[in-house]
Amino acid sequence: MASLFVFPAYAQTVEEYFSKGNDKFSLQDYNGAISDYDKAIEINPKYAGLYFNRGLAKDNLNDYRGAISDYTKAIELNSDYTDAYFNRGLVKVKLQDFMGAIADYNRTIKLDPVQSLAYYNRGVLRSNLQDFRGAIADFDRAIEISPDYENAYINRGSIKGILKDFAGSIADFNKALELNPQNGLTYYNRGLIKIDSGQRDSGCLDLSKAVEFGYSKAFESIDKFCK
Repeated sequence: MASLFVFPAYAQTVEEYFSKGNDKFSLQDYNGAISDYDKAIEINPKYAGLYFNRGLAKDNLNDYRGAISDYTKAIELNSDYTDAYFNRGLVKVKLQDFMGAIADYNRTIKLDPVQSLAYYNRGVLRSNLQDFRGAIADFDRAIEISPDYENAYINRGSIKGILKDFAGSIADFNKALELNPQNGLTYYNRGLIKIDSGQRDSGCLDLSKAVEFGYSKAFESIDKFCK
């Protein structure tokens, strides 16, 4: 029979610092949280969760290099730490390391194939890098996992518009508006696609709806296309 696991003598102290750090984090005292995580790490430098939480705190202080360093250390200690890969990808985007972020999202997806946000974020990056087919594939998967993912429909619709798939683009914007019928930006995007595909009157109505729901940029397009 295996013996019961016994925490080392320092464990309670680590837990105390960890708990104090988490409490300070929830109060947005990120420097205080980092100080407590530092103390816990001095006692037990092999606990991946401490580095992960300290990375979160550093991220909130815009110390992106420090956050990446902590997420990387968490991954070294736990190579299957899905959230550490995902968060490191988020920070890499802030540093405009888009390929590095995609690599982290790839690993996130491998570890958690039903995380729709990882597919969505990777799709946005692929779109920015003009890998439009790859982006659509990612948005497809995000929607398959989360059928009410409004932003995935919006982004997929925008890419389909770029690729001149006007019917597909309008269908995606239609779905996005079913999910959020007061999104002025979606009316604006759908309106421009309709105008581009020869549906001027319907497109101009969408631009008017965009203004109605607060998207004032649509005034410029109304002056250009609808007068």
